[in-house]
Amino acid sequence: MSATTIKLSAELRQRVARLVQGTGKSMHAFMLEAIEQQTSLAERRKSFVAEALAARKEANASGRGYLLEDVREHYTAQAAGRPARKLRAKRWRK
Repeated sequence: MSATTIKLSAELRQRVARLVQGTGKSMHAFMLEAIEQQTSLAERRKSFVAEALAARKEANASGRGYLLEDVREHYTAQAAGRPARKLRAKRWRK
């Protein structure tokens, strides 16, 4: 593992120190965990945006999509344990 130096303001350092006190976790472990969590969130966000852009491109190319009312009705019925009508894409571009 390579070493990296991180500079923290005195206030942030004190906040972290207070949080880890009595947890059995070091400040180093706390910061590693925080960086890992934020990295995972950023990766998931990036993937989500890429998928959304791809879906938008596909929708624009096909000119077809689902009406919000139909989607809401479908998933509301499923959540309530009722039979749900099959969703059908509709042409939205003339």
